[in-house]
Amino acid sequence: MSKHTFFGLLALSFLTSFTAPTYKMAKLKYSGGGDWYGNRTALPNLIAFCNKNIATNFFADESIVEVGSAELYNYPFVYLTGHGNVIFSDLEATNLRKYLMGGGFLHIDDNYGLDKFIRPQMKKVFPELSFVELPSNHKIYNQKFKFPNGLPKIHEHDGKRPQGLALIWKGRVVCYYTYECDLGNGWEDFGTYPTDTQESRNKALKMGANLVQYALTQ
Repeated sequence: MSKHTFFGLLALSFLTSFTAPTYKMAKLKYSGGGDWYGNRTALPNLIAFCNKNIATNFFADESIVEVGSAELYNYPFVYLTGHGNVIFSDLEATNLRKYLMGGGFLHIDDNYGLDKFIRPQMKKVFPELSFVELPSNHKIYNQKFKFPNGLPKIHEHDGKRPQGLALIWKGRVVCYYTYECDLGNGWEDFGTYPTDTQESRNKALKMGANLVQYALTQ
């Protein structure tokens, strides 16, 4: 089965009463020394929330996939996070580009300090594209859960407003980058961060569910 057919079947099955065969969500493992493994409880909690609230059918546990792996094409939603350095080889950048052009979706979540590293690496993937901020009326904020003001603020970093940035390929958001937000921290087990509230965690999970729903149906 081609990657185009695979992602097409996922989207079709999601739209037809959510009867998709079971599939997986993955965290992206990259080189460079950055903590790609951060937010250890985030994806399992997001998966459980999505399965309960938007009727997805993900495996309960996250998978780990490397940037250059052929296995990348098995995942309709891939998550990248960390604080430090990120390096994509030329082969990895090419593989990630093909995955995204073929129907895949990458969520990059700045866990503080990632920005200066991830931007040049994504330029290797899409040299012709630049991140653009999505307006608050974009479909990504208007899935099952409504965010009329756009991306919510979950954790404070440098006193800046949260930004939902996107790489758009032929009219389709292929990469969504949450900056000055720390969405994944809000998905972690309650109590992981003492200053977090149930309200902020609920906002983070709802926004995450919107990303998943958008990725599967756009």
